[in-house]
Amino acid sequence: MDFVSLLIGWLSDAAHWAGSDGVPVRVLEHLEYTVISLLIAVVIGFPLGALVGHTGRGGLLLVGAANGLRALPTLGVLTIVVLLAGIGVVPAIAGLVLLAVPPVMAGTYAGIRAVEPIVVDAARGVGMREWKVLASVEVPNAMPLIFGGVRSAALQVVATATVAAYVGLGGLGRYVFDGLAIRDYAQVASGALVVAVLAVVVDLVFIGLQRLVVSPGLAPAKSGKASA
Repeated sequence: MDFVSLLIGWLSDAAHWAGSDGVPVRVLEHLEYTVISLLIAVVIGFPLGALVGHTGRGGLLLVGAANGLRALPTLGVLTIVVLLAGIGVVPAIAGLVLLAVPPVMAGTYAGIRAVEPIVVDAARGVGMREWKVLASVEVPNAMPLIFGGVRSAALQVVATATVAAYVGLGGLGRYVFDGLAIRDYAQVASGALVVAVLAVVVDLVFIGLQRLVVSPGLAPAKSGKASA
């Protein structure tokens, strides 16, 4: 029996879709880790990116910090946190948050800095306070890049949340790690395939949300249209 047949056989087995170890339960666990990590990353990364983008101070430091965090290996961070805090949900979430903060922070910073200075100056000219300029002018105009950063972070976290199984948690990583332990490569491949499908679904959801949240006037113009 070839590998594709084994993969189809594993996915079509009803036993793998029921119970506490079934695919639906593992998907929900996977999404839980993703949502928690992404929310924490937004709480950390958005204010930092917005503040630095608005003031223009510390931009090089922020970009350097973002690149440094991106260079950290998630599994290595996870191992260190496990040694410090013990096995549990904290190490997994910590590793995923470190992965998600850079794109959120960088997207917010880039979006704020990309707002036309004349628009910001006009807001200040009518007497807006700095916090009002940021909240009412810069952030709305920066939404395409801000949302792009959050979307990028979400996809990275979905793809990497399998590491939660490394510290004994659930999620789709259970199929990968458990399958490797018993050399059930059909299970490993099935888990990886479900993660890939989930990432595509999450991406489509974010595309839909972006169309709802971002003003059509801020969306990039479609190429191929000649000017009148």
